[in-house]
Order: sequence, then C-alpha cells, then structure tokens
Amino acid sequence: MEVQEAILERRARRMLNSGRRIRENEVLSLVEAAMLAPSCFNNQPWRITFVSEEGMLSKLKTALSKGNEWATAAPLILVVASKQEDDCVIKDREYFLFDCGLAIGQLVLRATELGMIAHPIAGYDPEKAREVSGIPEEYTVITLVICAYPGEDDALLSEKQKQAEKERPPRKPRGETFFRDRWGSPL
Repeated sequence: MEVQEAILERRARRMLNSGRRIRENEVLSLVEAAMLAPSCFNNQPWRITFVSEEGMLSKLKTALSKGNEWATAAPLILVVASKQEDDCVIKDREYFLFDCGLAIGQLVLRATELGMIAHPIAGYDPEKAREVSGIPEEYTVITLVICAYPGEDDALLSEKQKQAEKERPPRKPRGETFFRDRWGSPL
C-alpha cells in the first residue's frame, strides 16, 4: 500500500474484532514505524507502553471514559507518554507533544497498511492509565491508542458512533485551515 492509500484508508473506526490477536511481528512493525518518526534534534521523546496481557488490559480498560465502551473489545492498547524535559524547548515552544504526535501518526498509518485499526482517544482517565501501566509521575500521559483488526459487531457503539462507521466525518474546508503566504489567505 502506498502512503497516499494509507492516508485515504485511515479512519478512526470503532467496530473491533475482539477475537483476533495482533501478532508480535505486527507489534514490532508498529514500533519500527514510530521509532523512525522525526523529532526535534532526534530526541525521540515518546515512551509507548503496549498493553496486551489479559490482566493488564482488563485493568487499563477501567480507565476508559463513558462513550468509549467500544474500546473494551481491543486486544491491544497503547499508552503514550512523554515529558517536556525529554525534548526541545525553544523559548515558549515545547516540542514533546508535537513529536509524539508525529510518531503516533506514523504508527497509525502503518497499522492501516497492515489492515488494522489504530484509534487514538482522549476519553480516558490519565491517572488511572498511569497507575495501571506503571508510568512515572513526571511523565504526561498524552493519549491511548486503541488497536485491533476491524470487526462487524456494533453492539458497543452508540447511534452516533454507528453512523460514523458508515462514512468519513466531514473535513473543514481547505480555506479555513490552510493558508498561502499569510494567515487568513486561503490556499
């Protein structure tokens, strides 16, 4: 699959195949995709915990917020963490969050290429995720990434989520978010 195909195919899907495990070679392929992401001065500030052991996964799933019940079907959840001190701070610009986003973006595209779903979420209790996965206090838990193969069962989805599975949510018009030469001058 070409990169452009993965970009077009990628969706934040929620219908997961709970019975299909993600193999170790696939996990390592996701790791490699994230490892090769660019970062400020090659600092590589991301720390990603891959949680797949049943007991640990069960505990981590208790950190999910209401509305993310669909994620309980996942055989793999990533906990992404970093700290400001591990990356560039240039005046008031802190790069650790940006660089982690680059790594997860590459991981998500690789998962898509492998036929998997890798869905970053914001709806979780970061302190509970930290506690369960043993992340030191000085790190910021940035996101969880729900990983699975696509499934057919929509029983864990709300009506709104079921609709979102059917078609890609609309994007803002290009002229609203992309500019040429000067802010507000649509591309």
